[in-house]
Amino acid sequence: MKLFVVLFLSLLPLWAQAVEVGERLAPWTLLDQFDQAYTLDDQAQILLVARSMDAAKIVDGALQGQPKGYLEARHGVFVADIQRMPRLVAKLFAVPAMQSYSYRVMLDRDARIAPRYPGAVDKVLWLQLESGKLIAQYEYGSAAELRQALEQVKP
Repeated sequence: MKLFVVLFLSLLPLWAQAVEVGERLAPWTLLDQFDQAYTLDDQAQILLVARSMDAAKIVDGALQGQPKGYLEARHGVFVADIQRMPRLVAKLFAVPAMQSYSYRVMLDRDARIAPRYPGAVDKVLWLQLESGKLIAQYEYGSAAELRQALEQVKP
């Protein structure tokens, strides 16, 4: 019983932070793969969140072959939760590899942002925003599905 209470109390802050449809997303700032800061603002219309390498690969697959600025033209922001990745691996291999991407990756190194938006670990969470408010959310489990959804968005 004591274990249940401790577990419940430790997860309570995560539930309290979950955003609901109609709520305004709290602004946050993260660094991208070039160490350039990005602050979430009312201009963002799509927030893609990947909590695992598998989910990040879905985003990468969906954006493969797209020109530089494709996601940004759709007012999209991509957040990758990399807190489980060993820091040395991230610094020496993963982040330098991301610098060749044609899109920005906001790196959630300490899992400060991604846990605010609950979803499946192996899927990409799509948060549809309007003036900073959440109006809808979707999950995508394949690059083809995500690519098709992105193609529906007018730049």
